[in-house]
Amino acid sequence: MVAGDFYDLLGVSRSADEKEIKKAYRNLARKYHPDVSKDEKAEEKFKEINEAYDTLSDPQKRAQYDQLGHENFKNASKGTYGGGGYGGGFHADFSGFGDIFDFASDIFGGGRRQAGPQRGADLLMRLEITLKEAARGVDRDLDLMHYEACRKCDGTGSENKKTTKCPKCGGSGQIRQATHTPFGNFVRQMVCDHCSGVGSIPEMQCSACKGKGTERVKRTNTVHIPAGVETGSRLRLEGYGEAGDQGARNGDLYLEFIVKPDPVFTRVGDNLEIKETISPAQAVLGTTIVITTIDEKKLDLKVPAGIQPGKKLRVAGEGIKRRGRPGDLLVQIIVLIPDKITDELKELYEQIANLEGTKTKSQKNTSKSTPNKRKKGIMETILGD
Repeated sequence: MVAGDFYDLLGVSRSADEKEIKKAYRNLARKYHPDVSKDEKAEEKFKEINEAYDTLSDPQKRAQYDQLGHENFKNASKGTYGGGGYGGGFHADFSGFGDIFDFASDIFGGGRRQAGPQRGADLLMRLEITLKEAARGVDRDLDLMHYEACRKCDGTGSENKKTTKCPKCGGSGQIRQATHTPFGNFVRQMVCDHCSGVGSIPEMQCSACKGKGTERVKRTNTVHIPAGVETGSRLRLEGYGEAGDQGARNGDLYLEFIVKPDPVFTRVGDNLEIKETISPAQAVLGTTIVITTIDEKKLDLKVPAGIQPGKKLRVAGEGIKRRGRPGDLLVQIIVLIPDKITDELKELYEQIANLEGTKTKSQKNTSKSTPNKRKKGIMETILGD
């Protein structure tokens, strides 16, 4: 394989399909993008990768490349190839080259850096709260690290608070770099790496902030967590992210909430659910029970006679209070069957069974015993069911 061969450059075989080529390009583009890579030759490698992808991702260009070979294809792109079997000479359409930069822009979320000092990066902090706090809303005091203008140099980055014009960009904050490629000349405009796009540098570097103009300080902030947040909800605290370049604002801090499960209440949308147990007699006759809401209020709840096990009773307005429209509290009724009863209760239940026309164990058929074989068969049937 020829050194610099496009397949070799992308690390794929000659039989690689479009998906493999695209995947290889994405991985290499991330690795060698000039705004990301610290490799001194990153820009050169990035251009070579783009050129290889531009050729191999286009079926027509790839066919021409495979037939001509690497060197002849390269020469043809410069206009120095005489034909070699194509009769009318080699025609290469490189109009899609700009798409490479669009593709790279998609990968890096914006591609080229914007002119001027760059704002700081955003940060994410996860915070655990209880379901009760999420339902009602709560204020939390948080100790947060925050970037502010350096107090010693007033944010100038200079010990004597004076700055001078950046010698690298001449005060423009931008540098331009021309690149010659087989496809034409490209001019790349970048933020000056010497002054971070500010256009000036400290006359004497501040000993406190090392010329950055910012310092990290600890601040206690009272954060209001609104009612209704759920796991995954985020709250933005402006300016509490990473420090920006000198002259640019800080990034933001996002608080992401994790709502811990509650042993009593279950959240379903904006509604809350709880379970309450009653006796069989209460289920048959009806009753009134006392429930406790998530706000710790005591309410009387009327359970209608004849309620069925698992039935849910609705208490309006006692759910999650979000945006002024609270959900409801759903009370699921569980009928608790006693596993041990007194002789008196047993006698009463037997009387109820008689009135219902049902049989109980003590009222079993007292006729002659059934042969063992038949009893066994009945038992097997029951187990089989």
